[in-house]
Amino acid sequence: MESTFKEIRDGQSVLDLDPKSTVGGGVEDVYGEDRATEDKLVTPWTFSVASGYSLLRDPQYNKGLAFTEKERDAHYLRGLLPPIILSQQLQEKKLMQNIRQYQVPLQKYISLMELQERNERLFYKLLIDNVEELLPVVYTPTVGEACQKYGSIFKRPQGLYISLKEKGKILEVLKNWPERTIQAIVVTDGERILGLGDLGCQGMGIPVGKLSLYTALGGVRPSACLPITIDVGTNNEQLLKDEFYIGLRQRRATGKEYYELLHEFMSAVKQNYGEKVLIQFEDFANHNAFELLAEYRTTHLVFNDDIQAGTGIAELIALEISKQTKAPLEETRKKIWLVDSKGLIVSSRKDSLQNFKKPWAHEHEPVKDLLGAVKAIKPTVLIGSSGVGKTFTKEVVEALASCNDVHTLSQNPVYIFKLYFHKEKAKPNSINDMQKPIIMALSNPTSQSECTAEEAYTWSKGRAIFASGSPFDPVEYDGKTYVPGQSNNAYIFPGFGLGLIISGAIRVHDEMLLAASEALASQVTKENFDKGMIYPRFSTIRKISAHIAANVAAKAYELGVATRLPRPKDLVKCAESCMYTPVYRNYR
Repeated sequence: MESTFKEIRDGQSVLDLDPKSTVGGGVEDVYGEDRATEDKLVTPWTFSVASGYSLLRDPQYNKGLAFTEKERDAHYLRGLLPPIILSQQLQEKKLMQNIRQYQVPLQKYISLMELQERNERLFYKLLIDNVEELLPVVYTPTVGEACQKYGSIFKRPQGLYISLKEKGKILEVLKNWPERTIQAIVVTDGERILGLGDLGCQGMGIPVGKLSLYTALGGVRPSACLPITIDVGTNNEQLLKDEFYIGLRQRRATGKEYYELLHEFMSAVKQNYGEKVLIQFEDFANHNAFELLAEYRTTHLVFNDDIQAGTGIAELIALEISKQTKAPLEETRKKIWLVDSKGLIVSSRKDSLQNFKKPWAHEHEPVKDLLGAVKAIKPTVLIGSSGVGKTFTKEVVEALASCNDVHTLSQNPVYIFKLYFHKEKAKPNSINDMQKPIIMALSNPTSQSECTAEEAYTWSKGRAIFASGSPFDPVEYDGKTYVPGQSNNAYIFPGFGLGLIISGAIRVHDEMLLAASEALASQVTKENFDKGMIYPRFSTIRKISAHIAANVAAKAYELGVATRLPRPKDLVKCAESCMYTPVYRNYR
């Protein structure tokens, strides 16, 4: 140890020097910090001893007032804590009371982040036990506001920041992270944060929030999670002028410079953490997101639930219809129509379309807007994932409702309902159950939602089945209470990630995403449908995640991309046994 702290003064190591009293009665300034001028370099000395003081400041092991009498003696905590001993349950109760006193969601977010930084297990215990209440705080919609104000609320770093300044040194930067066994990385370049646009370096709130859910909802160990922001600049003029902005003050790098940095990053991650580290691309702009996924999906364990749940939603629905009906995929794609900023995607537009849109360009007359498309196509389900708010107008919802009455459906049934009525227990009881249009306003945060729950129920006269990306409160309409569903990717990605980890998967295939969706659908009960819900309650999310993980792992073994052998006999039990639990541990 002595060689580690080698600083020789008069032939002695600093560890050999006796403390000497100074004029003020303190200890002599051995290292010179107090005497140093601003231009003089000092060494940030630190070393570990059996000190309770450092233990209380280690979020991974700190238990606050829950340390027992024995632990306080063994770990030098006497006098550093008040004499009372509290259980974890009582700590949780006190914290929830404190959090509920805040009226502003961002205050709740800041309070929870501070808790995560000082007592990791208590943070996750709080989140798991109160998931329906706290999910909107640590994730969408509040995390969006947190990212917008990240420079102002920033106190201490969470995760790694890799900027253009680190080009050529990314492997060294990864090695600066204290944990060596990383299983899940969420990475963003901040260009398209939720529906809020380019937030640059301040997009770090998204990887931090997502990985909190990997742990709380999916049971992935927090020490195995690594949030990363790649800072290539920002085109947000407001941020560039903001004196508190924490990122590079330059316009975004593009082209060769951008892709060289990303390639170095991907290569360094694989070199440092191995073949089986999961990398989730998050909130990249579409023009980069599709390129990156196409480039690395055959060489790395990667996925992007923004685009594999954008046009990816359409592809997975088409795959499921094909699987259930034995119809060719090319035919089932024709059941699904896409609308972009220029109107209905049709074959006459193919030459001007981006490649990922071309499979959805069907034969039809051009239609310039969503309302015209709804009237022409007469869809059963309307899904919004563009990030543009208020696009499901009163006229659009009324048109959707009018083309989904009992007479229309009895004459022209559609396949898409089979996705939601997945098993015997979940099938519609009568044609009256099938006359309800499904509206899914998935864009986040709440301000970018295509419509509100109240609008959907009111404009459809209570007939719509509604789900949204951000949560909405129950709605009273015509004497009945409607409970909106939350169509949040938090249902899927934590369990999906756990499934990849427990199977030792080395690649992600679309069939694995479909397996996750099928597992989620199997958890929906008739009671859920009777309440107008197409998703199970979030309060059972750990159970849901275990089933999703098992289904994903099973598909990984089936496809030959799993490396953890032999395959466990019961994958659900395997998933449950691998889940991190945040109850306090007893210390020696």
